[in-house]
Amino acid sequence: MKRFVVGLLWLAGILVGRAADLPALNVGAVTEKQLWIPMRDGVRLSAYAYFPAGAGPWPVIFQLRYNTVAKDATRRLTAKLAEKNFVVVNVNFRGAQLSEGDWVGYRTIGWGERQDGYDTCEWLAAQSWSTGKVGTFGNSQAGFAQNLLAVTRPPHLVAQYMVDTGLSLFHEGYRIGGTTRPERFKVAIGDMGVARVPAHHRRLMEEWFEHPHYDAYWQQEDASRHFERMDLPCFTVGSWYDFMCAGSVDSFVGRQHRGGPGSRGRQQLLLGPWLHGGAPKPNKVGELTYPENARFDVDAHMLRWFDHYLKGVDNGAEREPVVRYYVMGAAGEPGAPGNGWREAADWPVAASPTSYFLQPGGALATTAPAAGGGSTTWLADPLHPAEIKQAGIPVTSFPGARDARNFEAQPNVLTFTTAPLAEPVEWTGRVATELWVTSTAKDTDFIVRVSDVYPDGRSMLIVDSIRRARYREGFEREQLLTPGALHRIAFDLGWLSLVFNRGHRIRVTVASTGGPFYESNPNTGAPLTMEFPANAIVARNTLYHHSGRASRIIAPVRP
Repeated sequence: MKRFVVGLLWLAGILVGRAADLPALNVGAVTEKQLWIPMRDGVRLSAYAYFPAGAGPWPVIFQLRYNTVAKDATRRLTAKLAEKNFVVVNVNFRGAQLSEGDWVGYRTIGWGERQDGYDTCEWLAAQSWSTGKVGTFGNSQAGFAQNLLAVTRPPHLVAQYMVDTGLSLFHEGYRIGGTTRPERFKVAIGDMGVARVPAHHRRLMEEWFEHPHYDAYWQQEDASRHFERMDLPCFTVGSWYDFMCAGSVDSFVGRQHRGGPGSRGRQQLLLGPWLHGGAPKPNKVGELTYPENARFDVDAHMLRWFDHYLKGVDNGAEREPVVRYYVMGAAGEPGAPGNGWREAADWPVAASPTSYFLQPGGALATTAPAAGGGSTTWLADPLHPAEIKQAGIPVTSFPGARDARNFEAQPNVLTFTTAPLAEPVEWTGRVATELWVTSTAKDTDFIVRVSDVYPDGRSMLIVDSIRRARYREGFEREQLLTPGALHRIAFDLGWLSLVFNRGHRIRVTVASTGGPFYESNPNTGAPLTMEFPANAIVARNTLYHHSGRASRIIAPVRP
């Protein structure tokens, strides 16, 4: 490794150049340069660096992404960060955009034979313009990358700042709930110019389908297995209206309680009413507008965090509350309870698990149904799925904080709704579901959603999740359904903190299709394939309401 670092120092002078491939852009007094960062096997990653005015040296913060980092908006934002006396570097994954090497997604960022995250960090630390103190930042894909990188423990990595992050590419990326999403990833990565060589992405997707279960292949992209090797402070921002909120929460909890000595007790978590990604976090979310106090300036706070950890500024960043979370209330209703920030010493906060039973006829109540409560049947038709749309356009991202009535009104979508609430009810914590079902098929999907129904009828979606039935007993192996037999399907839906206001209703929606966000299950029980099979079948699914076998939501109710 010593020889490797010496080599990096020698290469520093020839791997920096003007960002000649980018169109001219006014970035003020900041200097923009392209870097070619060498990895231990000789492959070079493309990066764009932004240098403050003056002689330096400066601390360095960088992010790893596969999407382009050359858009004008990204360049301007990065230049503003650099004005605060940091060298800020945007690096593309191996094989992505201009970076050399084979595109393999995240597989070379963490531990293993190739450690591109480690090598990038140590190369940046070794440059003459660097103080040797390095931090990482970024959201979504750059959040996953930070967790994978943290496991490798680069000596010069001092602190991290993650927004809407993840830990496991199987559980929170490619195979949510055991489902497959080939069309999404063909388009989002393969057809949008991410992979420098498009054939590499096709080959990678074929690898995914060679590993249908959570096995050693997927463990190589699961940072949650290695919290003890994460050994540094990190600030984590999570968003309630984000399917990846589970990754943000789990990352904080794992590092805070099971991390190395430099990690335990040195984490902070902020949870707010936002959608996935984006900075600053706004108070207008989807179709809801929260009070101004819901805004959060991610970049300003991140600079304060790094001022302390990379520059040694005593600004109190490390003494802020361990957890801050926004309790959502009814948007647009003056005086509604909630809509404010709370502090906590840890997460989750105490709550009472409370069952809301899916009643025959579409009611939702905390009283269990009778012994002969009956059942409700619907179809899972993969060729004619229920559609998830936004403004009439099919969507491939979670449509949180938006009116879900168009989805709920479609055939083969079930809704269960409480009576109007006589008093406000607060849910703060993780929501789970337990369904008792039969199916005519060997495999099918179960989608469960929770909405806040306003007095005017709007059904504002808060959380949802999915479980492919073959993985109801765990992701390490599949267990197909026995057609006609009763099965228990239990899974987590997500995190929230919300006060359902007086006069509102709580709604739970159950379906088996929801395209294109959730790509359809062929229902055959056959091995899952990249191309949708021609022999897909319609499943007839039945939900049971019997006492002792009562389908329900388990909600974290607080006084």
